[in-house]
Amino acid sequence: MGIYLNPGNTLFQMTLNSKIYVDKTDLISYANSVINTPQRFVCVSRPRRFGKSVTAQMLAAYYSRDIDSSMQFCRLSIAQDESYHRHLNHYNVIFINMQQFLSRTQNIKKMKTLIEGYLTKELVQTYPDIDYFDHTDLTGCLMDVFSETGIPFIFIIDEWDCIFREYKADIDAQKLYLDFIRSLLKDQPYVAFAYMTGILPIKKYGSHSALNMFDEFSMTNPGPLSSYVGFTEGEVMELCTSYDMDYDEIKRLYDGYCFEGTPHVYNPRSVVSAMLTRSYDNFWNKTETFEALQDYITLNFKGLRDIITELLAGARKRINTATFSNDMTSFSSADDVLTLLIHLGYLGYDFTKGEVFIPNSEISSEFCNAIESAGWDNIIDAIKKSDALVSAAIQKDASALADGIEAAHMETSILAYNDENALSCTIALAFYSAREYYLSFREFPTGKGFADLVYIPRRNHPDKPALVVELKWNKSVKGAIQQIKERRYVESLKDYHGNLLLIGVTYSLKTKKHQCVIEQYHIE
Repeated sequence: MGIYLNPGNTLFQMTLNSKIYVDKTDLISYANSVINTPQRFVCVSRPRRFGKSVTAQMLAAYYSRDIDSSMQFCRLSIAQDESYHRHLNHYNVIFINMQQFLSRTQNIKKMKTLIEGYLTKELVQTYPDIDYFDHTDLTGCLMDVFSETGIPFIFIIDEWDCIFREYKADIDAQKLYLDFIRSLLKDQPYVAFAYMTGILPIKKYGSHSALNMFDEFSMTNPGPLSSYVGFTEGEVMELCTSYDMDYDEIKRLYDGYCFEGTPHVYNPRSVVSAMLTRSYDNFWNKTETFEALQDYITLNFKGLRDIITELLAGARKRINTATFSNDMTSFSSADDVLTLLIHLGYLGYDFTKGEVFIPNSEISSEFCNAIESAGWDNIIDAIKKSDALVSAAIQKDASALADGIEAAHMETSILAYNDENALSCTIALAFYSAREYYLSFREFPTGKGFADLVYIPRRNHPDKPALVVELKWNKSVKGAIQQIKERRYVESLKDYHGNLLLIGVTYSLKTKKHQCVIEQYHIE
């Protein structure tokens, strides 16, 4: 057992020793299915706190030769797969954490030299009887070992993208690094499987988008690996039952990432921390400061500030992710910045609709911290006043509600205020604090159209009435309430029973004023 060549299963055993271990070993089934095929190159990008290193350690423990990992895996899900025994501990594994090497050298050339030195040394020590052509040539040594033993290599590279995060502007160093990875892996018969993991997808560089043999599974489209990005809904429900935690509150704080086939994905680090500390807290800011987010949302791209404001109000926005260069400096539009925020975990992304959104309350609070420090005082003021506005609605004080919406309109005047969508954004931002007590929906589907805004009380707040808000632009406020009744929006809330407030809100282009009317209703 070596340090980087066949490193063993000690690190994975530490994970199994944890109080909370969620079995993600079915990922190995996918890896087994692509070994020794053209699809054997896999690059998985996820944000921090999403278990990238744990997965890499799991793969190293499963594939590494010279150990027996059967006792670790025999009770896990992968043991039921027909490919389990065929690949267990059958390969020479090279496991490299690039961040560790970069931290030790602070120089790409020196990092490359150090990696090559360690690996060639371990190869020669493990296979001393092979007639090596050049003991200092890593690729040559790998070829020699494979040629004489017939044992292929599996490469696991963790934090593969650290160079692009820490040497953001050093193009020459980045190209040297990409060439190193390419020459090590591309078209090499000794590679049975290569698994790279990091935060960013593979850097696009013209001819140096050169790792084109890799299939990429990212936060914009993880494909068949979507259920391994984070914790799934079923996994979190089981943890909430085991630890007697309120599932609705955990969902509000940490759910929200969604992918085709896996509509609810939770931040695993935050969920585990909540269970172990038995608290509903913001754990995101325990591992990263909001300044990292602030640096990006304050970039001077046309429309970016408006989009962030609308996202805070619960909106979804279509963006083009294809122009993103997969680095942290080459931005040409607001869409590029938003795409980076998807990969950093600050935004969720619906691949089918091409829409971004703020996934949950934990991340929303990070945006609030960032924009407050960035000097977006008007938006912060609207958010801070939202408690009073929600209270006015619940108390059926239509006049106070109209005044509060008027103030929110003035504070969010950076938005183009010219249609019902803009009015909807203003109302949703004004009702920001309602998310603590309510599940909120924009464009809620009904039998005859869509209700503009609907707020359903969370299970732990049964004392709150549900709210159905209909918006009208330059029309009668009574017409808004009438539409709720005529289109039978209430009937769509068939699973809700209790008090309900029908709220009509209008804005007059002539008077530049808002009007509100509130009626109480009850669903048996």
